[in-house]
Amino acid sequence: MINKLIEGIKKTEAPIVVGLDPTLNLIPDHLTRKAVADMGESLEAVGEAIWQYNKGLVDAIYDLIPAVKPQIAMYEQFGIPGMIAYDKTVKYCKEKGLVVIGDIKRGDIGSTSTAYAIGHLGSVRVGNTVLKGFDEDFATVNPYLGSDGVKPFIDVCKEENKGIFVLVKTSNPSSGEFQDRNVDGRPLYEIVGEKVAEWAELHMGEEYSYVGAVVGATYPEMGRILRDIMPKSYILVPGYGAQGGKGKDLVHFFNKDGLGAIVNSSRGIIGAYKQEKYSSFGEEGYALAARRAVLDMKEDIASALN
Repeated sequence: MINKLIEGIKKTEAPIVVGLDPTLNLIPDHLTRKAVADMGESLEAVGEAIWQYNKGLVDAIYDLIPAVKPQIAMYEQFGIPGMIAYDKTVKYCKEKGLVVIGDIKRGDIGSTSTAYAIGHLGSVRVGNTVLKGFDEDFATVNPYLGSDGVKPFIDVCKEENKGIFVLVKTSNPSSGEFQDRNVDGRPLYEIVGEKVAEWAELHMGEEYSYVGAVVGATYPEMGRILRDIMPKSYILVPGYGAQGGKGKDLVHFFNKDGLGAIVNSSRGIIGAYKQEKYSSFGEEGYALAARRAVLDMKEDIASALN
């Protein structure tokens, strides 16, 4: 699947992944009103509004980007109807030819990690039938429990030709409370990066490994260091746009071949219609505003890299 992701990046000339992270305040009122009119003030109505919102976004941008990244917590908060919307979103994005990165941030003891990996990336056999759960192409993984929590994902990825992105240096302000702590004279994130490079050798694609890393755009100098530590791992870069990252911050995340990184933007694209820059599109034109935001992001990144 890493090969498909790279092919998509080359084809679109857009190392961009759009985070499909719906919240009630981002969904245009007309979608929520219709769902509530049909289904009442219920979680089912919210799930339907999320699904229609996501579908509109995907229809508007699928030809511009190689991948999407739905954040599962944004769906879980609405219970089973939210998870149904998540499942429908994953399936629809795959139908449109997009690579789907399930932002699930899982990681636990071995048997539990195996169950997480099977549920999101693998399959189960019921009698003579092989069935898949959520069936994303990649998943984000928390390495805090060590190899016990990561290797079950790698094992499933080998079986399914899929991949993971391991949290190394995250974009949030308090990430340094643990990730920047010195361990034997070095920051912990460097040690985690070295472990990712080791895991990367276990499951290689044609150019890059199926084992990638998450490194925030808000820490460009750390990105430069980690790029050298993990030469064969793709870096998923959150923190662009709404969290303050800009194109000029991204240069060090890429290799000399122009590959090696894919940059995420969530609110900055799916909520673009709320920004003054794109306000002329209005709520009804939320999807067209998102399309324009993707094109602007693509131009910003290309300008920085060139």
